Amino acid sequence: MRMRESNEEEKKSVCVMDASGPLGHALVARLLRRGYTVHAATYPHHHHHPEEEYQQHPRLKLFRADPLDYHAIADAVHGCSGLFAIFNTPSSSQSQSHSCFLDEEEGMVEAEVRAAHNILEACAQTDTMERVVFNSSVTAVVWRPQPEEDDDAALQLDENTWSDLTFCRRFKARLWHALAKTLSERTAWALAMDRGVDMVAINAGLLTGPGLTAGHPYLKGAPDMYDHGVLVTVDVDFLADAHIAAYECPTAYGRYLCFNNAICRPEDAAKLAQMLISAAAAPRPPAPPSDELKVIPQRIHTKKLNKLMLDFTSGVYGDIN
Repeated sequence: MRMRESNEEEKKSVCVMDASGPLGHALVARLLRRGYTVHAATYPHHHHHPEEEYQQHPRLKLFRADPLDYHAIADAVHGCSGLFAIFNTPSSSQSQSHSCFLDEEEGMVEAEVRAAHNILEACAQTDTMERVVFNSSVTAVVWRPQPEEDDDAALQLDENTWSDLTFCRRFKARLWHALAKTLSERTAWALAMDRGVDMVAINAGLLTGPGLTAGHPYLKGAPDMYDHGVLVTVDVDFLADAHIAAYECPTAYGRYLCFNNAICRPEDAAKLAQMLISAAAAPRPPAPPSDELKVIPQRIHTKKLNKLMLDFTSGVYGDIN
């Protein structure tokens, strides 16, 4: 499957699905600037009107999709050479407003897996499709039983590491986000390999910025993630740039851990806690004193992504902006 070099060939159509969240907005804006025709597909949300979110643009087409409706997904990706697949897992405070999902967390896990299956199947049936960039999570990488011995090499995690499904199910009450992300990504990879779809996965840290609250399911295991040196966050601009690079760079392959902030120091943890408290509508207890925490060695890195971004920003495939 041949990827085009963006500064030499006419830009084609790409789809961003779900385009309603912060990452979706950032991707749509970047792709339009880079000359693509963009299919902005949004999932059904309570009181959500995509036509009010995006200004009219001659290369922007709006679609309403449903992660559980294969035909709606197929309509949105029809004629596209690429898909940026995003599933915005609702926080505990949002779940009641997502009418297409069951209220229970187990239902959300099932919905995310079904969405991954429908998306990859639709792409496999799209003759023009060249690459899928699948937005996954660091939580599909880091959750596993700790080694019995304090072996530093065994504690290091990279793109070859997967969260342990048995472990996630055992602690499902707080690790259902990890379970959903791991199962959905594995489903996507299995179908991509079976159907011959060129796919790249971005395993992102916690997306920070407006709208982040303490109810985000990623944060249910935050204390343990901090203790194990794998609590990481990413801002939307960095994450969007990584997705663009993964799509346009012909050498991109496999999975990429993606974050630009590792929370390994007490002051970093206190800063994140304060951010969450400030975003809350109701008063919350003050952030824990940083002297209650200790500095933790970072055990997760972005070496593979750093190389991809260096190759991409070298100018061979065009300016990232």
